[in-house]
Order: sequence, then C-alpha cells, then structure tokens
Amino acid sequence: MAEKKNANSTPKEKMVKIRLPIIKGAESQEKFVALNGRRFKIKRGVTVDVPESIAEVLRHSEEQEYIAEELKAALEDEESKNE
Repeated sequence: MAEKKNANSTPKEKMVKIRLPIIKGAESQEKFVALNGRRFKIKRGVTVDVPESIAEVLRHSEEQEYIAEELKAALEDEESKNE
C-alpha cells in the first residue's frame, strides 16, 4: 500500500554532524544560518547535528570567504607594486 503524504508535511532530511572552529577574538562564537525559512544558530567549537542542506550552505559560505580573502590579498599586492 502506498504511503499517504500530508500536503503540509516535509520529508525528513538527512542530518550530518558538523563542528565550526572557534575564532579567537571574534565578537560572537555563534554562526547564524537561514535557508528556506528555517533558521539555525550554531555554536562554534561544539559538534552538532544539522540538516545536510545547512551543512552545504556553510561549506559554500566558507569557500566564498576563502575566495574573497585571496582576491583581497591579490589586490593589495598589486596595489603595493604600483606605489
């Protein structure tokens, strides 16, 4: 027999364990993440279970921060050569 699904129900998403590194000197040791109306406040330095989609958002965010830092360093290096 096929399972009936309520129109308001959402499928269970796979949970994954993550641990965000502590950032010394940071004003807050929490990271806020929102996706499709769901909000999470994740404490750094603590292993927590989050939906796989939230872990993916965090991975993409980290990748973009890294790319931005590389670009910033390259621009600063180019600027110092032009002085």
